[in-house]
Amino acid sequence: MGKHESAHIVWDWNGTLFHDNDAIIGATNAASAELGLAPITLEQYRALYCVPVPKFYERLMGRLPTGAEWEVMDEIFHRYYAEHRALCGLTDGAAELLAQWRSAGGSQSLLSMYVHDELVPLVRGFGIEPHFIRVEGRVGPSGGSKAEHMVRHLRSLGEVRPGRTVVIGDAADDAVAARAVGAKAVLYTGGSHGRPSLEEVGVPVVDSLAEAVEEAQRLVA
Repeated sequence: MGKHESAHIVWDWNGTLFHDNDAIIGATNAASAELGLAPITLEQYRALYCVPVPKFYERLMGRLPTGAEWEVMDEIFHRYYAEHRALCGLTDGAAELLAQWRSAGGSQSLLSMYVHDELVPLVRGFGIEPHFIRVEGRVGPSGGSKAEHMVRHLRSLGEVRPGRTVVIGDAADDAVAARAVGAKAVLYTGGSHGRPSLEEVGVPVVDSLAEAVEEAQRLVA
């Protein structure tokens, strides 16, 4: 299996490789409480979550948050999340899948909307950084789509061809980002969206990361 002849996988982090649902829900509820909103469950979050993130809060509030409200909520969210992510770990089997793909000669990278300077040491701490040819987090404001970041990410990878690239993530926006560069996408049900929301996107939907890798191989066969 040649390095750039098999699928190149671009992995998402939050909700995909990193099983941080509890921290995400806690941080969302902490931010929402700032505006007097009732807490929501994981199931409610999966049904309502969307990008750009202020639109998600519009679904919760019945209106878009003001710029000042968004800044406060965003700061609370990230502060809470940073405090509670230490209780979270990799998704079951993720480390083994990354190692197997690399050992088989496949290439893979990581693109996250989590802030870059926080992401890199977190990935490094799990001992999985060597499996990726590039690890890239968000630089700049939070809350937007991954699409423009995906364009820059693939350009930075040099020989990796978009047509043989598969984005594996847990959100509809991962499929949007894949389409923006002419790549394929596989969506995983263990993170931010439930299966019904993901199936509306029109790309393969799977219930495990192992299935996601198998589907990635099939898509570029």
